Amino acid sequence: MTAQELATTLRGRLIVSCQSPPGDPMRDTGTLVRLARAAVAGGGAAIRANEPEVVAAIVEAVDLPVIGLWKDGDVGVYITPTVRHALAIVAAGADVVAADATDRPRPDGSTFAELVAAVHGAGALVMADVATLAEGVAAAGQGADFVSTTLSGYVPGTPKQTGPDLALVAELAAAIDVPVVAEGRINTPEEAAEAVARGAHSVVVGTAITAPTALTARFVAGIARP
Repeated sequence: MTAQELATTLRGRLIVSCQSPPGDPMRDTGTLVRLARAAVAGGGAAIRANEPEVVAAIVEAVDLPVIGLWKDGDVGVYITPTVRHALAIVAAGADVVAADATDRPRPDGSTFAELVAAVHGAGALVMADVATLAEGVAAAGQGADFVSTTLSGYVPGTPKQTGPDLALVAELAAAIDVPVVAEGRINTPEEAAEAVARGAHSVVVGTAITAPTALTARFVAGIARP
């Protein structure tokens, strides 16, 4: 699938992130596949998934584009941090590889542009996960097919907020020609719609759909407030 074909498929639509953190009861390949199937049944346009085994299983189970990544570690650059990780996700069958495109150093010493070239050479597309406008502009210039606001609020120096960084969505949409994907802390359908209104090509929602542990904790905290 070409970048233009996928962009057409995803325009104005929902991508469902089917992931669970280490130690969570939902972190099981079969369970995550069922979440992906549920997302298909609900009308999702694509799935975002973590780790080669899970990506391969979801690719086999659903007839939707799959955006794959490989989280390795939990500090610094850990979303598909090296070319090796990226190519493993391509080998698992992902249509798109999502990777950290911040200006922080990568563990293997590679550049984001080198990762893009490797993924394109292997026949897949690249989604750049960024935290700032400058990083999004740079990623687009280095060949990213999509730019996502995934890391805003999770990298030092970026805004800490409970909701999505809609200002960054709007800034990126005005500054670059590649599709901008809104991701991060989108908690309601209204926030998803507002992201599209601000210029997002499509929207990724994870926790608010596929994370019962986090959702339960949110309700527990709400009830406990005086």
